[in-house]
Amino acid sequence: MRNAKEILLRLGVKPVNSGAYAGEWLDTEGPELISYNPANGEELGRVRTATAADYEKAVAYAHESFKEWRMVPAPKRGEIIRQLGEELRVHKQDLGALVTLEMGKIIAEGEGEVQEMIDICDFAVGLSRQLYGYTMQSERPFHRMYEQWHPIGVVGIITSFNFPVAVWAWNAAIAAVCGDTMMWKPSSRTPLTAIAVQHIVNRVCERNGVKGVFNLVIGSRKEIGEALIHDKRIPVVSATGSCAMGRHVGEVVARRLGRSILELGGNNAIIVMPDADLKLALRAVLFGAVGTAGQRCTTTRRLFLHEDIFDDFTRSLVEAYKQVRIGDPLDPHTLMGPLVDQKAVRIYLEAMDAIREQGGKIIYGGEKVTEGVPAAGAFVLPTLVEAKNSMPIVQEETFAPILYLIRFRELDDAIRMHNDVPQGLSSAIFTTNLKYAEKFLSAMGSDCGIANVNIGTSGAEIGGAFGGEKDTGGGREAGSDAWKGYMRRQTNTINWGDDMPLAQGIKFGD
Repeated sequence: MRNAKEILLRLGVKPVNSGAYAGEWLDTEGPELISYNPANGEELGRVRTATAADYEKAVAYAHESFKEWRMVPAPKRGEIIRQLGEELRVHKQDLGALVTLEMGKIIAEGEGEVQEMIDICDFAVGLSRQLYGYTMQSERPFHRMYEQWHPIGVVGIITSFNFPVAVWAWNAAIAAVCGDTMMWKPSSRTPLTAIAVQHIVNRVCERNGVKGVFNLVIGSRKEIGEALIHDKRIPVVSATGSCAMGRHVGEVVARRLGRSILELGGNNAIIVMPDADLKLALRAVLFGAVGTAGQRCTTTRRLFLHEDIFDDFTRSLVEAYKQVRIGDPLDPHTLMGPLVDQKAVRIYLEAMDAIREQGGKIIYGGEKVTEGVPAAGAFVLPTLVEAKNSMPIVQEETFAPILYLIRFRELDDAIRMHNDVPQGLSSAIFTTNLKYAEKFLSAMGSDCGIANVNIGTSGAEIGGAFGGEKDTGGGREAGSDAWKGYMRRQTNTINWGDDMPLAQGIKFGD
């Protein structure tokens, strides 16, 4: 097992840490926040959270820094991000281990999350030379029309515990090459990973004489979160979390006519047709439902099985679940670590009660794990439930490894049930039939922002824009043209002639 103290020391994380950085670590005096290891309940470190005064100092600093950073050529900004990617490569193992220690996901996923940070840095470097605008044809002679994109300002980044560093990087790398500065409010459940990332970023920035681009404020939702989303100096707020949280953020930001990028809950489903490669489907379902202990926004939560294969596939799934090794997430043989804390365990157990009350049949799991793990650990069994899509608990997103198995006869029925939930993030179908696959991907198919064929719902690549529809918020991060969310568009018209013709042929005076 890796030594937690040594990992924290190498990453610059102290036993007691400042909860705010704005060009320097501030002498914060807010309530102390303690970070615990969810696998054994041991204390990892403490953070003196930021106060309202700390927030004000940080946002004012970010706002002033923007005035300089926006004028740095985009390829030069990209060079800073290139160096950040290299620095992350150096610290990949330690930072991945810290993600595992503080959040609980297995070490392969912890290091995989850091790899996502590296990948988005690589993507952003290329993007720094591709912030393209269009040239349009003017209806007026001797006129040229074009559009260009400018940095928008300070970007607020609110991240969740389940991807404590990768989601920050999705936003930060792109926002930085776009010329924005940023304010990061991480989850209070994973403050130490944020502090470690800030130390890594600081080394890169100090080598390049850059200040005020990447700023950090750790504190409560009431004092720091509310200040950030109400702040008119922050034109864009990117928030990852629950649908309820996102609805509040979206409403507040919209009232001040700001812009929000919302990445919220998912109730993701896989449809398995009788012609599918069932071994392939089984592997995808297992990772999608059990990976990160069911705490991904893209976790597979519903499984639609054709009635002809329902019984056989269910038996295979039960056997696979029995072989899932649960325990120390730093052990490379472990497949499922703990939930993030004991509150998450209580929510899981409450969901079991609701399932029974609503007529669901628990096929496997449904209990807290008590044998072979530390008593203070937040371990539960991955759970299989035969259910109906109409059950209220199935309509909700329970952030735990609970998979609902639902029968269907016709693909149209499966698609209808698939779409009949409030959320719309990720989806998949397993089939070898081209017509089935194309129907699922068509406008009459999945209503999600992500739709896959013969791969699961989890594990998106950064090259494609990530996000969902309906209660998932409609935001897009990472690849494609998601960079436009961090910039403002400007249309320009240049008259290089000697006359002043008006558009639409309007005549005004002589």
